[in-house]
Amino acid sequence: MKNLAPDITRKRFIIEGYYTSTVDEKVIEKFFTQICTTLNLRMYGKPIIFSPSGMGKEANQGYDAFVPLIDSGISLYVWSSKQFLSCVIYTCKDFDEKNALKKTKEFFQMQQLESALF
Repeated sequence: MKNLAPDITRKRFIIEGYYTSTVDEKVIEKFFTQICTTLNLRMYGKPIIFSPSGMGKEANQGYDAFVPLIDSGISLYVWSSKQFLSCVIYTCKDFDEKNALKKTKEFFQMQQLESALF
């Protein structure tokens, strides 16, 4: 991808994979707190977590979540029936993506996952 704005610092890290842990709203809040502490990112608001049960396809039921950061935000999408998640860490500062991957994998007990850095 071409860097259209080289004067703007930003980092985009996507982690996707299958999890084996239990995931609900409290677990998602705990994940946001832990990953922000681990990566030295600062939340300036509470996580927003949606679970639009019954409003779409059964296969897509789960959670859509976001936490605002001083330095941008983290989004998490969870497909409960498939036990699959997609996490996007978007920041205007540097962070250790290897540590982000390790902590996310441990937290959600993920055996099969992929990641990409932009």
